[in-house]
Amino acid sequence: MRVFLVVNPNSRWGARRGPRVAEELARHGMQLAPKAAPGSIDAIVVAGGDGTFSRAIPLALRCGVPMGLVPLGTFNDLARTLEIPLDLESACAVIAAGAMRHIDIAEVNGVHYATEASIGLSSRLTRLQTSEAKQRLGWFAIALSVARALRYGRPFHVEISYDGTLERLRTIQVTVANSNHFGRFITVGDAAIDDGRLDLYAVEPAGRAAISLARVLLSGKRFSAPGLRALRATRFEVRTRRRHRITADGEPAGTTPACFNLSARALAVFAPDGAAQTFPPAPRIYDYRADEEQHPGRSAT
Repeated sequence: MRVFLVVNPNSRWGARRGPRVAEELARHGMQLAPKAAPGSIDAIVVAGGDGTFSRAIPLALRCGVPMGLVPLGTFNDLARTLEIPLDLESACAVIAAGAMRHIDIAEVNGVHYATEASIGLSSRLTRLQTSEAKQRLGWFAIALSVARALRYGRPFHVEISYDGTLERLRTIQVTVANSNHFGRFITVGDAAIDDGRLDLYAVEPAGRAAISLARVLLSGKRFSAPGLRALRATRFEVRTRRRHRITADGEPAGTTPACFNLSARALAVFAPDGAAQTFPPAPRIYDYRADEEQHPGRSAT
């Protein structure tokens, strides 16, 4: 198999472990190609984090080849979603085995992403982090950035259009997720990276709501949180009164206004044979307030 290898030396473990990836792929009989062009390679392998993977998606789509992932980032949400082992040798073995899974690819402002895009607190958090700090301090650097983002975070007004509906909200955070696993700790039970739909979450700016939301997200019960608006569709248009920056899989993705689109099962990715593939029912829209009217007093825990 002819492989074009992309290594990000600025990822969490890229500088330390990146050179070993080429050696491990060669040990499995793969040939490293000096450049990527249609017809010249059989796969693209990314050694880095979620952002490095997403930046290589357009190249894989142009070449019409599958992608492999050797997770060397901080969060590694995509690897966790696809059940790719986090150790280098096992991840390379998954690529060598050849089993694949077709995943959905999201796009905003011409930027492709695999797991999630954010406006608000998460976007500010990403801008506050540096690759040097993450490599040197790891999770402590992220904790410091979280404290700074919360300190300077401000609510903002947003308009969300989807399926002929217009929502007007005041929020501190909007996330448009393509995956069921993002932000390292958040797992959504009834979402999947191959279900043909996007999930939008908007967090309302209230102290008690924020506490309830944190409890719900950490437990995976996304549909039971006062203070959380959860919408589901294949396309969202998002507008804000002032321009707000967007990050997609931790990388800059322009500003609002923006349109979020989905290409269903557009990319083949090497994944462990037998990794779960989920095809939930047709897209639906969820409003916790309507649910509360039907089930008054239902707790999030």
